[in-house]
Amino acid sequence: MLWPTHDAVTRWDPAVTELIHPPVDTVGGPHQTVSEEHLDAFVAKNLDPIDFDGKKVVLIVPDGTRSCPLPLIVRTVHKHLIDRVASLECVIALGTHSYMEPDEIERWFGVEPGGLEAAYPGMTIVNHEWDDPSMIVNVGTLTAEQIKELSEGSMEEEVPVEINRRVVEADINLVLGPVFPHEVVGISGGNKYFIPGCATHEAIDLSHWVGALIGVEDMIGKPGITPVRAIINAGSELIPSSRLAICMVVQSGSGELEFAAFGTTEDSWAEAAKVASETHVVYVDEPFKKVLAMMPTRYDDIWTAAKGCYKTQPAMADGGEVVIYAPHVTEVSEVHKEIYDIGYHCIEYFTKQWDRFKDVPKGVLAHSTHVRGAGTYDPETGVENNRIKVTLATQIPPEVCAQVNMGYLDPDTIDIEQWEADPEVTVQPNAGEILYRLASEKA
Repeated sequence: MLWPTHDAVTRWDPAVTELIHPPVDTVGGPHQTVSEEHLDAFVAKNLDPIDFDGKKVVLIVPDGTRSCPLPLIVRTVHKHLIDRVASLECVIALGTHSYMEPDEIERWFGVEPGGLEAAYPGMTIVNHEWDDPSMIVNVGTLTAEQIKELSEGSMEEEVPVEINRRVVEADINLVLGPVFPHEVVGISGGNKYFIPGCATHEAIDLSHWVGALIGVEDMIGKPGITPVRAIINAGSELIPSSRLAICMVVQSGSGELEFAAFGTTEDSWAEAAKVASETHVVYVDEPFKKVLAMMPTRYDDIWTAAKGCYKTQPAMADGGEVVIYAPHVTEVSEVHKEIYDIGYHCIEYFTKQWDRFKDVPKGVLAHSTHVRGAGTYDPETGVENNRIKVTLATQIPPEVCAQVNMGYLDPDTIDIEQWEADPEVTVQPNAGEILYRLASEKA
């Protein structure tokens, strides 16, 4: 894969810009429903006082791996901005996920083939072009000392912050996206739409590796400013334009809007994170012995479908098994091919053999450890002991599953009703967004 390099990207010399800092405002609440009419009034109330007039505005939205009433929120914001701004662009915050194809973008934005211009006149919709150096700008560097402080000593390494050119050159960036428990940062959303959403691999890799060093079971769903959130916030502050957001909490599966907060990316995220911590975390009395995590088709490879494993791990019994049931998935990763070489292992497998793995992108190593979960590795014996088992029930053949250190189960042999009837099994429809924890851990 060809990644943008420091020599290939522009170094940004920001002008002095007065940043917009509106008061935070909210609508809805835990397990409520925000109607289209209430959302429209909320958007109008909060956008009308902001000086968007004649400005270059970029909307930043999630890709198709998130539950989100995207057509509703984009249509509403478009209506209230298009006649005011000098230009309106919409960037899909892919991070380094696969580019969305034109037909996928049309479905994601709720239009028929060829219908984007009619539905959103005057607005350009593009992928975050993370593999095009001409569309990447270096906005500065987080020093090794900053990283050491922000990561609470987990790492001490400087990192260049490279961001999508459209985002950097905008007068105002407006994030429109949902908030969920997240394996890397604690609670997703907010400035995460810039890093990793509109960043390149170095900042992404470093932040993900810090999360891996802390451990997925300790990090996932953790509210407040985690070390990874602190790094993401610091990197996002190097973007020279205003960063606003409508952060949403969405009912997983239905796409119904429960809550929205408007303000800066920090303030609106903080309010939404409180609600997501309540509505998207389920506490169970007994640990799961075996889970069938049924993955929606929005997850098109294991790189994304692994969320079904992340969200279950904290509630798994020692020695338990997570079966990632995704009959539509045919590959581990379309983009990050290194995962086929290193496979899935616990953190000690890499840290205790660092010379062997030091040149592998840290984001790939982090993904590996997030999926595999807690475990130990003895470099003297070469024996790895993992806390849980992870099995793939996909179209990925058994030899490839073995190659990446995963179990294999033929999805055609799975009878959902039989699994549901088994008291030893927990079947999770629409897995990947709800986090499960033990009730004994509830504060």
